[in-house]
Amino acid sequence: MKRAIPVLILSVAGLIPVWRYEPSTGTSTTTSTVAESPAPASSSSSSPGTQTFTGTTVTTEKGDVQVRITYDGSEITAVQMLKQPNHPQTTAAVPKLIAETLTAQSADIDTVSGATLTSDGYKESLQAAIDAKGA
Repeated sequence: MKRAIPVLILSVAGLIPVWRYEPSTGTSTTTSTVAESPAPASSSSSSPGTQTFTGTTVTTEKGDVQVRITYDGSEITAVQMLKQPNHPQTTAAVPKLIAETLTAQSADIDTVSGATLTSDGYKESLQAAIDAKGA
């Protein structure tokens, strides 16, 4: 009987976070204002030798993901998330994904643990932007 009371209290305490859990709503936020074009990927120039390419919008269970990359010559110099899910794991994952992209100079990067859906959407949109450069 002495053990039953602490076990019961700890069991209830362990279930409280489960009861309070609220799944994400799947809404997405835009980190910058961008007009969507009907084309899946687009390019523009901001300065000589610099080209910008926008990847397709990828819909995930957590929300939309869209990436814009900037090339200086043949090197990716900047990555911007135009759309990303409004989710804590996504917010933590985005800097890691961008850093890996700049290091790898391709879409062949690791998935961020805890943000698998966003990582997969990011890589798909990134690959579309890279492919747009080649077109």
